[in-house]
Amino acid sequence: MKPADHTLYTCSAVCALIMLDTNVVAVSLPAIARSLGASFADVEWVVSAYMLAFASCLLPAGSIADRLGRRRVMLCGLLLFALASLLCGAAWTPFVLNLARAAKGIGAALLLTSALAVISHTFQGEAERARAWSIWGAAMGVAMTVAPLLGGLLTSALGWRWIFYLNLPVVAILMLLVSRHVTESRNRASARFDPLGALLFSAGLFCLIWGLIDAGVAGWSSTATIIRFALGALLLAAFLVAEQKVRAPMVDLSLFGRRVFVGAVLGMLGYAVSAQVMMTFLPLYLQNAFGYSAVLAGCAMLPFAVAMVVASRLAPLLGRWLHDRGMLVTGLLIVAGGNAASAVAAASLSYGWVALGMVVTGMGAGLLNGTTQKAILAGIPRERSGMGSGISTTTRFTGIVLAVGGLGAVLAQRTGAAFERLAWLHGLHASPEMVGRIVAGNAAEAFGQLPPAVREVAVEAARQAFMEGFAGVLRLAAILAVLAAGLVFALARPAAKNVTV
Repeated sequence: MKPADHTLYTCSAVCALIMLDTNVVAVSLPAIARSLGASFADVEWVVSAYMLAFASCLLPAGSIADRLGRRRVMLCGLLLFALASLLCGAAWTPFVLNLARAAKGIGAALLLTSALAVISHTFQGEAERARAWSIWGAAMGVAMTVAPLLGGLLTSALGWRWIFYLNLPVVAILMLLVSRHVTESRNRASARFDPLGALLFSAGLFCLIWGLIDAGVAGWSSTATIIRFALGALLLAAFLVAEQKVRAPMVDLSLFGRRVFVGAVLGMLGYAVSAQVMMTFLPLYLQNAFGYSAVLAGCAMLPFAVAMVVASRLAPLLGRWLHDRGMLVTGLLIVAGGNAASAVAAASLSYGWVALGMVVTGMGAGLLNGTTQKAILAGIPRERSGMGSGISTTTRFTGIVLAVGGLGAVLAQRTGAAFERLAWLHGLHASPEMVGRIVAGNAAEAFGQLPPAVREVAVEAARQAFMEGFAGVLRLAAILAVLAAGLVFALARPAAKNVTV
C-alpha cells in the first residue's frame, strides 16, 4: 500500500470516530434521560452541546491546523477527545454530561479540520481527489452504519456510560496510527487565530440554538426567545463585519461572491438539515413509537445507514454523468422523497414502510456525503485547505445543530399539541414538563404518579402524539430539502462564457 493510502485511511478513521461518536449517542438518549432524570431539552443539549462547540470551533481550528501543523493538532485533538469521553462516562448530572460533551466537541473540531486538511493537501489530481473523497465518504457511512447498532448493544449490555468509555482504546490506537502514517504539513502564511471572530461566531450560534431549544417551553413569541434570536443575529452580523476588517480573517468572505461556491455551501446545509439530522431523531421515533429497546432501535436504523454506504460507493460512478451541481440536486431531491415517504409511513405504525422511506433517504444521503465535501473544497487553494475544511465542516455541523434545535422544537410543539388533544379526550392534564419527558423517551417518569389504568391510557396517547409530531418533522425536512435543491440548481450552474461579437 502506498504511503498516501496509509495517510488517507488513517485520516478517514479519525473522521469516522467523530461520526461514530455523534451517532452512537442518539440511540442511548432515552436511557440517558431515564438514568439522569432528564427532560427533552436536556436530551437535546446532549447532542447540541457537542455540535455547538464543534461547529463554533471549526473555523478557528482550521486556521490553527494550518499554522501549527496538522499532525500536531490532530494528536492534541485526540488527547482532548479522550479526556472528555472519560468525563462523559463519569457524568452524574445532565449539566456535567453536557459540559463534557462541549469539551469533546472542541477536540472533535481540532480532529476533523486537521484530518480533512491533510487529505486535501495530500491528494491534488482530480481523479485521486475523487477517489480519496469517495473512500472518506464510505468511512463516514460505515461509522453511521455501525453507530446505532453499537450504541444499542452497549447501552443494553453495559449501560449508556460505556458508549463514551469505548472511545478510550480507540483513541489510543488512532494516536499510534497518526504518529506513524501522517507527516507534518502546515502553511505559516495562513490566517492567524482570530479570537474576536471566534468569540462572536460561537456566541451568536449559541444564542440561536438556545432560542430554538427553549422555544418549545418558553414559547416562540416569548420575550426570552425573541431576545435570544435577536442577540444571535446581532452577534453573527458583528462577526461578518469583524471578519471584513481583519487583515488575515478566518474566513475569506470573498469566496461567497462566487455563485458556485455558495451553491455548494447551501447543498451541504440542505444535506445536514434534511438527512444527517435524522440520525438523531429516528432512534427516538423507533423507541417511542414502536417501543423498541436500544438494541432493536439500532438494528432498525440499518436500512438508512446501509443504503447510505452503498450509495456513497456508487456516487463516483454517477459522477461521470453528473457534475457536482447535478449530484447535489439529485441527492437532495431523493432525500426529500424519502422524508416525505417516511412521513406518510410514520403514522401507520408499520416498520416495513418506515424502513422503505429510510432506504430512500439513505440513498440520497450517500450521494451527498462525499459530493458536498468535494464541491466546497474544489474552489479552495491548496495552501488554504485548513480554512476550506473549516468552512465545509462548519456548514455541515452548523446545519445539524440548527436542525436539532429547530426540528426538535417543532417535534416538541407538535407532540405537545397532539398529546393535549388526546389527553383532553381522556380527561388527563398535560403539562409542558410532562411533554418534555414524553419526547425524551422518559414517559415512565412522566406518568409515574398516575393510577395504573390511567397510566396505560396516557402511555398510548403519548405514543400516538409522538408519531404525529415526528411525521410533521419529516414533512418539514422534505420541504427544506426541496428548497435547498432549488437554490443549488439556481446558484451552482457554471457561469456562461462571454461571447465577443
